[in-house]
Amino acid sequence: MHVKKGDKVRVISGKDKGKTGVILAAYPKEARVLVEGINIVKKHAKPSQVNPQGGIISQEAPIHVSNVMPIDPKSGNPTRVGYQVVDGKKVRVAKSGDVLDK
Repeated sequence: MHVKKGDKVRVISGKDKGKTGVILAAYPKEARVLVEGINIVKKHAKPSQVNPQGGIISQEAPIHVSNVMPIDPKSGNPTRVGYQVVDGKKVRVAKSGDVLDK
């Protein structure tokens, strides 16, 4: 996948188009990512030990990885991702030339 946990991304399509957030979790087998504050859904919860009141809970739902683009650290705009070998390691590189991996 072109993004991973901790990346700052912008949503490029869907109901949250234009919003930015940080990736909380990545699910490579399903090609989906969980982004902070994006794709909020309401879940009805029965009363339990953890949530004795029950009720309606708002939480993030995963979105498809093709709907997000990483943000270029230099310009702050969404960027496509390339790959290069630096010091024997494959790293992700923004199209502006900046290395995305630390």
